[in-house]
Amino acid sequence: MIDKKYTNYLKEIDRVIKEGKYDDNWDSLSKYELAKWYRDAKFGIFIHWGVYSVPAFGSEWYSRNMYIQGSKEFEHHVKTYGNHKEFGYKDFIPLFKAERFDPVEWADLFKEAGARYVMPVAEHHDGFQMYKSDYSHFNAYEMGPQRDILGELGDSLEERDISLCASSHRIEHWFFMGHGKEFDSDIKEPLEKGDFYWAAMPEPNHQDLFSPSPSEEFLEDWLIRTCEIVDRYRPKIMYFDWWIQHHAVKPYLKKFAAYYYNRADEWGMDVAINYKHDAFMFGSAVVDIERGQFSEQKPYFWQTDTSVAKNSWCYTENNDYKTANEIICDLVDIVSKNGSLLLNIGPKADGTIPDEDKTILLEIGNWLKVNGEAIYDSKVWRKSGEGPTEIQEGQFTDSKSKEFTSEDIRFTVNGSYLYATVLNYPEDGKVNIQSLAEKDASKLPHFHGIIKNISILGFEEKPSWNRTEDGLEITTDQVSSDKPVVFKLLID
Repeated sequence: MIDKKYTNYLKEIDRVIKEGKYDDNWDSLSKYELAKWYRDAKFGIFIHWGVYSVPAFGSEWYSRNMYIQGSKEFEHHVKTYGNHKEFGYKDFIPLFKAERFDPVEWADLFKEAGARYVMPVAEHHDGFQMYKSDYSHFNAYEMGPQRDILGELGDSLEERDISLCASSHRIEHWFFMGHGKEFDSDIKEPLEKGDFYWAAMPEPNHQDLFSPSPSEEFLEDWLIRTCEIVDRYRPKIMYFDWWIQHHAVKPYLKKFAAYYYNRADEWGMDVAINYKHDAFMFGSAVVDIERGQFSEQKPYFWQTDTSVAKNSWCYTENNDYKTANEIICDLVDIVSKNGSLLLNIGPKADGTIPDEDKTILLEIGNWLKVNGEAIYDSKVWRKSGEGPTEIQEGQFTDSKSKEFTSEDIRFTVNGSYLYATVLNYPEDGKVNIQSLAEKDASKLPHFHGIIKNISILGFEEKPSWNRTEDGLEITTDQVSSDKPVVFKLLID
């Protein structure tokens, strides 16, 4: 019966692709057009919450690391819960009760934070689905919380005009539990489709994208699970982690993209897919940079995903938190370079959001309430900014705090206005924007237009200003802030 259910769904996927406008090849998928709502949104919330939130130790990779002999997670597990044969990762599921999960409260917080889209992890590497599924019993609707987490949150978000998105890390489950076979644990053969730990294969060299390969059976299961999320919840964005770049996954990845884009076209939705590295052909989906960003402005739209904590994506008892100001500065920098920020939080196992996460989100929201017009719906200017502080480019570069100066300024455009955001406002109130210097037009200055008026978002003071060959000199007497300050320039 299960095999027939799988077979029927695979046939339905093929039918939708055959009858839709998108085929499962890069030539067709490259005709995808970026969703305008997404380009305009600029700020979203990522949520890593699941069974791994119960041990709340190390990181969201606890399910893998607890089976690696000699690791800190292995030692912690034995000391806290006993040997792996008697208490394995699956035994955390009954403890994941989410008894205080309130989707309305969550949605209200995200609204206050200024988020335009929210992306819960629907299934992480551990293989536990945070939604109702017809293809595995190991899901939050049947076990643990016994609630459709993704569905309930989606309903609350929709009421607040926030777009529901979803993240699938299922493909990494192929090897994620494999270390449990290396000693006497609760992970042992035979493991078959439908088992929580299936497939638990040996962990590959993650740089080798050609061998070993996931089986056809596992890849079909991945495709069905991912399409089920689309059909049941209609997420506006689907996000994938890095291992989808594996060569064996590519045919299924193209098939999913065609299915998703065709379904969205059928439903009248504008959607997007996030990918890392070069898993997708450039232009067929949206590039995502994990825990890092670009150093220069890009002609294409992109996204950074990072977390409020430097050490973990999920809640742990020892999270090392960033400050709200650090995150706001990153948001401004990313948006000025044609990007969007997806900021992760990690709720506790009981469904409450830690106070530290709440405080950061509310601080960001308060700043956006005042300065949001420089962020939301904005477009890039001729250059992203100026200043001495260099942004390190690439993934996993955000663990070190950036020390911005009063000379670090970022630009965006919205309608008739040019916005200049000073990332670290000077105590003496004197700002010089070199990119707006009054220079001979024959020398191709960055700006040779007419400034009619300058105001400061969130402040009543009218600044004095003067354009010289050295820059646009702005002086204030009463402006003081520990967060970025935005000058709003009316341009004629």
